[in-house]
Amino acid sequence: MKLSPLAARERFSAAPVARLATADAEGVPHAVPVTFVVHDDVVYFAVDHKPKSTWNLRRLRNIRENPAVTVLVDHYDDEWSRLWWVRADGQAEVLEEGQERLHAVELLCGKYDQYKEFPPQGPAVAVRVRRWSGWAFT
Repeated sequence: MKLSPLAARERFSAAPVARLATADAEGVPHAVPVTFVVHDDVVYFAVDHKPKSTWNLRRLRNIRENPAVTVLVDHYDDEWSRLWWVRADGQAEVLEEGQERLHAVELLCGKYDQYKEFPPQGPAVAVRVRRWSGWAFT
């Protein structure tokens, strides 16, 4: 059954992890899991303290080249009547500094206990959602 935009956003917001899909300027796709938070119709995530060789990550380079992104949350269960997925399609912006970046980090620290001790230090990303869509078995 198709979910309403409000129901889709509610399910999406409650999930612990999402998959971010980006593409570079030539359209080459790239997908990675992200921790995130939703505020109104904006999905925020940030580059955190987990080991990385650089903050110049492909996802950030792709967003700078092609800001159209999709963020997907899904729930699988062996009882298929519990299956659902939600997709947020929007335009992404890398936030290197400023009030919106600080607000995003504050929101992320409120959702994830791991960030309370080690708040994300890298860039944040704001995905301004243009379309929420989703499906649930029931």
